[in-house]
Amino acid sequence: MRAEAIIDLAAIKANVKLMKEKSGVNVLAVVKADAYGHGLVDVAKAAIDAGASMLGVALLEEALALRAAGVTAPILAWLLQPGSDFKSAIDHDIDIAAASIAALKEIQIASQDKKARVHLEVDTGMSRGGFLSEWDQLDAHHVAGIEIVGLFSHFASADQPGAAQNQQQLDRYRKMLSTLESFGFTNIIRHLSNSAAAFTLPDAAFDMVRVGIAMYGLSPDVTTLGDSQELGLRPAMQLRAALYLVKDVPAGTPVGYGGTELTSRDTKLGVVVCGYADGIPRIAHDAGVWINGSRAPIIGRVSMDQFVVDLGPESRAKSGDWVVIFGNGSHGEYTADDWGDASSSINYEITTRIGPRVPRIYGAHVY
Repeated sequence: MRAEAIIDLAAIKANVKLMKEKSGVNVLAVVKADAYGHGLVDVAKAAIDAGASMLGVALLEEALALRAAGVTAPILAWLLQPGSDFKSAIDHDIDIAAASIAALKEIQIASQDKKARVHLEVDTGMSRGGFLSEWDQLDAHHVAGIEIVGLFSHFASADQPGAAQNQQQLDRYRKMLSTLESFGFTNIIRHLSNSAAAFTLPDAAFDMVRVGIAMYGLSPDVTTLGDSQELGLRPAMQLRAALYLVKDVPAGTPVGYGGTELTSRDTKLGVVVCGYADGIPRIAHDAGVWINGSRAPIIGRVSMDQFVVDLGPESRAKSGDWVVIFGNGSHGEYTADDWGDASSSINYEITTRIGPRVPRIYGAHVY
């Protein structure tokens, strides 16, 4: 094996329990995008074992994959556009999100034999998914024959605790909720908060919080909320890879495509068997790997299947050794936060982009 992502399911469980305790309400565990790269089925089962009451996915295919794997817990799928296979969702007891009258009409047609369970999504200010102008047109005949079980929206700026938009969205959600309740829908699941809001906006918890990035032990925003350790979270993914080759090179040696960097001294270079085809950002700079108790920075451009690190002239590394690309940071290694910063991106993207060529191994992290 030349690379592996080691997933600590005990960390996943600890994070779910922390978020449930912190919010004081039910937790929907967000496992979309292959559980943010951590492995859909295994993470979903761990989250339910830890006390999550519902699972959340973006796509119907993800929900069906969970059902095929024997997961019986409640699942909400929230990106089913008109034309989707709503009947399959209904037949497999998958809750459906609806954000338009057109979608509701198709869900009604698919509900002839069995009522769909629907969560209405409303746009409270993010201007992404959800009812907005159509909300005022909604009436009883649009929801006849289906079961409205939830109302939800999504914060745009919950990772910025002082942002005025947070209160504006909360106020708008309450107003839209009041409209729905006036139609007689009072026994529904009210959910608005994401991971960041669960930390910063206790008034927005309602009946359930949707926990995504925090479940994986990563901060929604390191700058505004602090890192994983400060939030009490345990990062669950460690990415490791082997050194294909270690070799001595003189000072002034160009490295990688375009020779964009030169070695500043006589040194040892290590070729790491992982590249942008595996999810390593090609744009990354100021990141690297951890080996033999020290960091070795990237030098040159990341290639499709490999990248090069400067091990230093005194390095004892040899071809075939394993390096940690990122981990929980407890030993001094680079973290997903570090790689996100080095790529002008965020930790979410770092874990979710780890490709299928990298097997997921479940167990404790290795150093």
